[in-house]
Amino acid sequence: MEAIGASVPAEDGLGCFNRMYLEVTRQVEGRLGAGFFADPVFMTQLDVIFANLYFTAVDAAGNPPAVPLAWRPLIEQRAQRGIEPVQFALAGMNAHINHDLPLAVAGTCTALATSPSAGAHQADYQKVDQLLDAAEQSVRQSFESAPELAVDRHLQAVSNLIASWSINSARDLAWTNSLLLWEVRADPLARGLLCDSLAAATAAASRMLLIAV
Repeated sequence: MEAIGASVPAEDGLGCFNRMYLEVTRQVEGRLGAGFFADPVFMTQLDVIFANLYFTAVDAAGNPPAVPLAWRPLIEQRAQRGIEPVQFALAGMNAHINHDLPLAVAGTCTALATSPSAGAHQADYQKVDQLLDAAEQSVRQSFESAPELAVDRHLQAVSNLIASWSINSARDLAWTNSLLLWEVRADPLARGLLCDSLAAATAAASRMLLIAV
């Protein structure tokens, strides 16, 4: 993530999300050995698999057809003028949480021969909400506290656009979808249909978040 941040301009849409993701990842890493999580092995594996899905999207950025569908809106519009940094950041969170996170949970359970409902997995998963919620609020506040907000109808329109997106709701839905993925893991057709549906719905939401208003 540090390498990605160093390789893109500050105004690059992908970079806007990367900065947020790097900060949250540092916070999670700092708690892995501090007794914050009941099962740090599971959370470490989840963190790695989760991040690798993001890196896959970044690595494919130079070849548009290879970019995962859920990430295409952000990758395609990362240099688009008229889109605010907070929109890019939330579109990246949308792609990574609503699409990548269910895949990462199911993949972690497979790798560690466990299941989403076992042990403290769900409780540890929910603890991350505290870190992500703080990051989201920080981004929103930095945007909403802009002096020009009160008089700039453009920024007010952006605020209205992103107000309906909630990181907690997205993570709750991601957990539900991870349970669904786990239940159909032995059925390639059902799993494929579910993954395709997740990707399409996530892409549609990101396109809405990235409307240049």
